[in-house]
Amino acid sequence: MNSVTFAKAMADNTRQQIMHLLCCQWICVGDIVDQTGVSQPTVSHHLGILRVAGLVSTRREGKQVFYTLNQDAVAVCCGMLMQNFAPEKLEADGES
Repeated sequence: MNSVTFAKAMADNTRQQIMHLLCCQWICVGDIVDQTGVSQPTVSHHLGILRVAGLVSTRREGKQVFYTLNQDAVAVCCGMLMQNFAPEKLEADGES
């Protein structure tokens, strides 16, 4: 993924809220709807964008799909942003 795709996926407050919920746990769409107060079609739309961007992982249990944050992808993308826009800070942190 490139930094533009990552930034576009992160550019929506609802997607950020969903990502926060998915951090460190597996959650189904219904639970995301309950916890965010956002409609099911809207949650599914945002999860689709996050899935295409590689920021969430999925697993199926019967008819339900569970989602979790792909923390490795988030870390890689944040590292790319640092490399592109703050290389001096990255070098300084590496020397400590």
